Amino acid sequence: MKATKRPVQAVATWARRQPPKIKVFLAVVSGLAALVFLRMVVHDHDNLFVAAEAVHSIGISVLIYKLMKEKTCAGLSLKSQDLTAIFLAARLYCSFVMEYDIHTLLDSATLLTTLWVIYMIRFNLRSSYMEDKDNFAIYYLVIPCALLALIIHPTTHHNIFNRISWAFCVYLESISVLPQLRVMQNTKIVEPFTAHYVFALGVARFLSCAHWVLQVLDTRGRLLTALGYGLWPSMVLLSEIVQTFILADFCYYYVKSVLGGQLVLRLPSGVV
Repeated sequence: MKATKRPVQAVATWARRQPPKIKVFLAVVSGLAALVFLRMVVHDHDNLFVAAEAVHSIGISVLIYKLMKEKTCAGLSLKSQDLTAIFLAARLYCSFVMEYDIHTLLDSATLLTTLWVIYMIRFNLRSSYMEDKDNFAIYYLVIPCALLALIIHPTTHHNIFNRISWAFCVYLESISVLPQLRVMQNTKIVEPFTAHYVFALGVARFLSCAHWVLQVLDTRGRLLTALGYGLWPSMVLLSEIVQTFILADFCYYYVKSVLGGQLVLRLPSGVV
């Protein structure tokens, strides 16, 4: 095992010492390589979206296991869970009134488990909640997303309220993890179950982003036309990319920690 770890650790050390611009370039190249691999391996790219939702569900399952086994919510952001419940509720509403399908059932299950996590943090495990560390004002996220949804939303034939709700949940989902990242940055040390949960979110976001990008490539841009005209199609893609890059830095340190055999993840300053 040591022989396999040393080259990986050497590459990780080399990458860590590179200037920020080189790191961004390496991240982009790695992302493109992963997209090419997924395009070759996964023939039905709709499966990537289902896989993203499945990985998200696995992440929440890890979170539930943490709450039930360790009887503590230390290191978790209640505000991120609140934001997750808000965008899931909005997306579930849109799914019911616009296109009822398998994703409706998946979102229903995810919303119910998220509400259960919120209940546990607010009531059963309140004494272990790090309220002083969870200090991101969520109205700085909700209000801009709502205003942006009023301005830029789908131009489909659906009711205007439904279209605005759809845009709102897309925008809010892309930044809902920011309070959780703030908590981890404030504590500097992330225990394993929380790290697994956030890493699962990062993988889910990448799979979802890959789904949209590959769909656009496969349809030669016709998918964007199907979403409507104006800025909305571009904003959908941008939101997916933003979600992925927000979590990319954390995922790098997570993988580095796992390869180094560390159970507890220590974040350096400036990661979030």
